[in-house]
Amino acid sequence: MAHLMRVQVLLELAQRRALSRIAKREGRSVSDVLREMIDRGLAQRTEQQQEWKQALVRLKARREANRQRGIYAGDLVAEVRSARDEQLGRLWPKSS
Repeated sequence: MAHLMRVQVLLELAQRRALSRIAKREGRSVSDVLREMIDRGLAQRTEQQQEWKQALVRLKARREANRQRGIYAGDLVAEVRSARDEQLGRLWPKSS
């Protein structure tokens, strides 16, 4: 068995009850169920990060191909971010 460390986690009542029901139904401890859920969540986040990295690599390749063809030489992502930031600034102006 892996080295386990004690940690303190604050859960909402509904979360605790749901974990307890799952643990009882499966004949496991709440800690074991929680560790499994954490493992799944971490794996999912890692997978999502890899998907984002791959998407950025594809975007960079497409942008470079477009530049070589003379289609668009600007940085579309930066321009969209800038436009979004301006739009958000109009919606939620900074207070003085």
